[in-house]
Amino acid sequence: MTLDPFYLIVDSANWIERLVPLGVKLVQLRMKDMEEPALRHEIRAAKTICVQYGCQLIVNDYWRLAIEEGCDFVHLGQEDLATANLGAIRQAGLKLGLSTHDHLELETALAAAPDYIALGPIYPTILKAMKWAPQGLDRIAEWKTRVGDLPLIAIGGLNIERIDGVFAHGADSAAVVTDITRNSDPEARTCEWIAATARWR
Repeated sequence: MTLDPFYLIVDSANWIERLVPLGVKLVQLRMKDMEEPALRHEIRAAKTICVQYGCQLIVNDYWRLAIEEGCDFVHLGQEDLATANLGAIRQAGLKLGLSTHDHLELETALAAAPDYIALGPIYPTILKAMKWAPQGLDRIAEWKTRVGDLPLIAIGGLNIERIDGVFAHGADSAAVVTDITRNSDPEARTCEWIAATARWR
């Protein structure tokens, strides 16, 4: 399986409506602290937009809703992985992405036979408090050796100036949140990301 090298992560269908039409081909919908009806509405709206523009939608955490809404990709953190019904996810035909932050988590993730592995944070990140120190570029190379043909996603503190190093060390895709969503012109920054990652396609 191949993934687009530009992996956008946003927290609402509104963001997807704004940015996906610019040429985004891979987006994760990551929502927190929302009631189920609202979650379902967001997933449906996001899915409609992504289908229209040929963008791969990945739903974060909510694997049951992803199954019920006919999505085709879900991303789980390690805590969610521990409680998820992997059999149900596979039976529904969903692809599975998993987060990792250390060697034990990587072993746990590989045992679940995912469709991709994410590693982070590569650099210091302002998105959320992390108990893990920045992984650095050498860890990307180590992880890529371990995961083999599985796509490897780098996440955490990435910006356009850092992505060449990330790809050169073995990452297949660079995930971004705040460099776009906290930018004064998110649309322009998205276009810059699309252009900057084009040579890694």
